[in-house]
This record gives sequence, C-alpha cells and structure tokens, in this order.
Amino acid sequence: MGTREELDALLCETLGSENVYFQPPESIKITYPCIIYSLNGHFNVQADNVNYHRRREYELLYITRDPDSELIDRIVDLPYCSMGRPYTADNLHHYPYTIYF
Repeated sequence: MGTREELDALLCETLGSENVYFQPPESIKITYPCIIYSLNGHFNVQADNVNYHRRREYELLYITRDPDSELIDRIVDLPYCSMGRPYTADNLHHYPYTIYF
C-alpha cells in the first residue's frame, strides 16, 4: 500500500502539472485541467478473521475543458483504477474514477 504523497506524485506526473488537489477547501482557487481526489475508505481482503491485504480507496475527479483529452485514458490505465460515469457542469467535463492505492 502506497502513501497519499506517493499517489499525489503519481497523479502530478500523469497530469503533467501540479494542479492536483487533495480534499481542497472551498477557499482554494482551482486551475483547470486538474485532478481533485479524496479518501473514500479501505478495501480489505480477509482470511481467518485477519486482514492480510489492504488498500486505501480514493475518489478521483479529473476536470477539464477539453472533452477529447488524452488523459481520460491515461488515468484509467493506472493500476487498480476504474472510471465512473462522466458528466458536464458549468462547461467543464468531469471524469470520476475510483483508485485503490
């Protein structure tokens, strides 16, 4: 299981910028394109009433003005990542993902 800082570095590398935000407060001005992510829980594998494998589950949200961004596929190619249903709000395209890290 990696640390949140390692996930942050991986997301910055994938995005190609520092516009990666972990649970940002409303006072932060967000620059697009960006990735916003937050801790959603844990995924545990158990046997004999013991956790022998655990990963943290994070919700990612990639927000961009470009509906054809190549990052849509690059993010889902990350290990243990799956894409949810995309939507558009305020002329911004939102792509939700779940990643276990």
